[in-house]
Amino acid sequence: MVSEDQLVAELWARDVQFLRGRASLPSVTLLSDTRLIASLAESSDPRLCFSLIPLFLRHPEYSAWVREVNKLLNTKSSQVTLQFYYTAAVFLQKKYFQRIQNIMGEQELLQDMFSKELGFTPDAEPSRALVQLAEQHHLSTGQFVNWLETYKHAADVWLRQMELQKA
Repeated sequence: MVSEDQLVAELWARDVQFLRGRASLPSVTLLSDTRLIASLAESSDPRLCFSLIPLFLRHPEYSAWVREVNKLLNTKSSQVTLQFYYTAAVFLQKKYFQRIQNIMGEQELLQDMFSKELGFTPDAEPSRALVQLAEQHHLSTGQFVNWLETYKHAADVWLRQMELQKA
């Protein structure tokens, strides 16, 4: 089992300074990328789960392992977590495309892999697609969470941190 502090350290080592941990933050990674993605999706801490969004925004190349990791997850709940947060990253990347490009330069575009599985056809406009995703997230989980603001918060915190680093 991977500790919460280790997951935060792994994120920091990958230049995803989204959460703060109590332990010292090493500059090297100890987990494989697939193990990190799986551990975040399986975490009982919602903050760690939604850190999948900035992870995929910072490292869109990790999308190559998303389907594989999704199949390896132990619970349906973890799969749903990964699918929704990855899909949120897809639409957030489109919504904040120019801001991300100004920070990171050209990046690989995340591909929508799960909308059909999640039970909706996304609008072409990213803001409306995020609203649809949030509604479907509520229907799928039954949780009374403001999913739309959760997605936006994850992207906004990460973007502000990256803009500060670049300045």
